[in-house]
Amino acid sequence: MEKTIYKNEAHILSELLYSLRLKAGLKQSELANKISVPQSFISKIENGQRRIDIIELYRICKIYGITLVEFIRQFEERLNATKSKLSK
Repeated sequence: MEKTIYKNEAHILSELLYSLRLKAGLKQSELANKISVPQSFISKIENGQRRIDIIELYRICKIYGITLVEFIRQFEERLNATKSKLSK
């Protein structure tokens, strides 16, 4: 039984956060230290076990050197690419 109707979107969000962290060259523990949370907090977000709020996302985006707008653009691009693959 599905726990959320947003499973695909949540998976894309988690993957994007993970890929941006790797691109920034940060370990989970390093990112966690920068936003003053435990490493497990980052792990749970990246594994889809925890949702992220807008303030947390804002802080992470600042560390990655991107705006929330840029993050959303990347998220929508990935979401649209996934929808295109599913419709073929």
